[in-house]
Amino acid sequence: MKNDRILLDHGSGGKISHSLTLDIMLPAFDNPMLSKLNDGAVLTIDGKRFAFSTDTYVVDPIFFPGGNIGELAIYGTVNDIAMCGGLPMYLSAGLVIEEGFLISDLEKIIKSMGAAAEKAGVKVVTGDTKVVPKGAADKIFINTSGIGPIPENVDVGSDKALPGDKIILSGTIADHGITVLTQREGMTFTSSIKSDTAPLNRMVERIFTASRDVHVLRDPTRGGVGTALNEIAGMSNAGIRIYEDKIPIRNEVKGICELLGFDPLYIANEGKLIAFVASGEAVKVLSAIREDEFGKDACIIGEVVSGHPGKVFLETRIGGIRMVDMLTGEQLPRIC
Repeated sequence: MKNDRILLDHGSGGKISHSLTLDIMLPAFDNPMLSKLNDGAVLTIDGKRFAFSTDTYVVDPIFFPGGNIGELAIYGTVNDIAMCGGLPMYLSAGLVIEEGFLISDLEKIIKSMGAAAEKAGVKVVTGDTKVVPKGAADKIFINTSGIGPIPENVDVGSDKALPGDKIILSGTIADHGITVLTQREGMTFTSSIKSDTAPLNRMVERIFTASRDVHVLRDPTRGGVGTALNEIAGMSNAGIRIYEDKIPIRNEVKGICELLGFDPLYIANEGKLIAFVASGEAVKVLSAIREDEFGKDACIIGEVVSGHPGKVFLETRIGGIRMVDMLTGEQLPRIC
């Protein structure tokens, strides 16, 4: 059934979100750069390639263990540029602030954005601020855009996965989504889970220093690892097989997912990446990722196979096989 109004599901990054992009956005703006549907656009200007990306952050709550909406916005755009193979350099920041928002909270957010930009090695060079009447927005929304050059001999994209590629995940999954959920709902647990919000551009530099035989980079944010792998499988027309016992997840996060009935494969991450690497280079790349401060728990979780093109399958711990479909509906709205 076709919807005649926007639903929260349209922002999930899953099937309904994709239909919005494919049915409404692409027909209006269709061009070769947009149609690849990567984390950002790859532009060629005067013979040089650049990665350009934009994103808008509406997370609730705006402060959470491990981060806040400000550094989330900086790191999110930095990571999107890095996933295109780019070296992030310059960012913009646009703020939509609700009337009555505390100046002290704004100061905390802006300071954290400055610190995040410094940590990632980028500069915020332009921006905009709008204030809307109380009730016309929820506290504060932030848009960030960014640009950076792509080095020669780097060529990654969601349509470039090849049979035999090993799939590397840079660390534990679902930390960000479960942290935001528990804070939003006022849940208290003895464990101290926190968001994995982090810049990944240094990690990507390590990856390309180790090997240029890297075909796909993705940060599995909205929709999680399951949705990101489905997008790659579809764009590359490739089959993907992953192994449940290889996927790193913190025990406390796994326990909360089981308690609440969530599949961690579909929970958002904000400081993790997936790399598709030629089989012979995978060990080198894995070692390089583990040398990064945000890649200590990296693992090879699967591979690209010649069968079932466009589909993702999971081998369970007990040896069964189940299909991992793209996320349907919105598990956790306003997660980033």
